[in-house]
Amino acid sequence: MTTHRSTLGISSAGGRPSFHKITDQVKTAVAASGVRQGLCVVSTHHTTCSVMIQEDSIDLTYNGLEFLQQDLWDILEELIPTTRAEGQYRHPGPELTEFSRLHGESKPETLNTDGHLRSAFFGRSETIPVVDQDLDLGRFAHVYFVDFDQTRPRDREVSVTVMGD
Repeated sequence: MTTHRSTLGISSAGGRPSFHKITDQVKTAVAASGVRQGLCVVSTHHTTCSVMIQEDSIDLTYNGLEFLQQDLWDILEELIPTTRAEGQYRHPGPELTEFSRLHGESKPETLNTDGHLRSAFFGRSETIPVVDQDLDLGRFAHVYFVDFDQTRPRDREVSVTVMGD
């Protein structure tokens, strides 16, 4: 069995959730692996981010989001409102705030509870079958990396691990 791992770098703009279609980069990693039949795991370590499979909605809103992404954001805003003030959520508490300060993060940057909660719903990884050295996504599906943290621009990483024969 072959195992191949690669890392994708992604930059988010901050100010709103950002969606990044990474299907082509994941397919490139699968091709580089040489695996013809197996599994591809796309994951991130970032706890305010998610990896998801969804349709490419094609049409774009004025702010550049696909319609389906905007719909998702609108629904999430109703279910899990964006953190706008300290105390809106229990997290972050005083000990985490101090820990974050000691590790270079300002108080406003810790007010990203909404991103953590949203990520918890969608998860941080997807496992996709590899068939004939291609992702078995179906006709309309794409792989997306979503950064729900809106507090500032961030550099993120996505791991692509391909296993099989």
